[in-house]
Amino acid sequence: MKKPKYLFYATLLDSYEGYISSSRIYQQYWGFSENPPKSEADFEQEQFQSLIDRINRVPFDSEAADRGTCFNEVIDCIITKSVSEKVEMKSNKESNSITAKYNNRTFVFPLDQCLQVAKGYQEAVPQVLTKGHLETKYGIVELYGYIDELLPLQIVDIKTTSKYSAFKFKHNWQHRVYPYCLSKEGVNIREFVYDVYVLDKANKIKESYQEFYLYEPQRDIPDLKAHCEGLIEFIELNKEKITDKKIFNEHEN
Repeated sequence: MKKPKYLFYATLLDSYEGYISSSRIYQQYWGFSENPPKSEADFEQEQFQSLIDRINRVPFDSEAADRGTCFNEVIDCIITKSVSEKVEMKSNKESNSITAKYNNRTFVFPLDQCLQVAKGYQEAVPQVLTKGHLETKYGIVELYGYIDELLPLQIVDIKTTSKYSAFKFKHNWQHRVYPYCLSKEGVNIREFVYDVYVLDKANKIKESYQEFYLYEPQRDIPDLKAHCEGLIEFIELNKEKITDKKIFNEHEN
């Protein structure tokens, strides 16, 4: 088997999507504003730098991301009846709370809601690493990522957010990458769902939504290939800005 020339993980493809779609995203948020907080050119530059930083694995501090990490970890620990290695947790039935400490931040979630959410994933295997090789005109790309919850007939990605709009994750790439990688490993699961939990300031679930996507190889593989080739062109063009060579499969194991 040939050695992959590039290593791309699913959310890196999302960052590249954010950069090439910067104009669409800008218009969506500030297109009708008389006094936008930044210009479209400034926003595009921000998206460019964000992509470079992600490639270089620059530490990114985000309370929203940490909250999502803690929520996922709480759910996984309930499912597997195990203790987390990265998040410190403590549950209290009397106060109906589960406290999660991570990255110098503390989040308190309602215990009953967490138990109810976990109940829906009883048959799931959490945090499944999946990998698959994709042939491109520039060489082989190894795609990889961690599936939040792998059910017998469905791939689930858990999202937490403070507000939700319909089809929020339509332009994400997990619903194409993960089924593709699983198929390369001999597992044919085409149904993908984003389970979205809208949390209020007290980390209580206010609402929940689902976005369903069906993986269609004839449609999705060409899209995946084109997107990866675009990212390859980007990283080769900006090679002097890339300090972390893992993306080029040049790293120590």
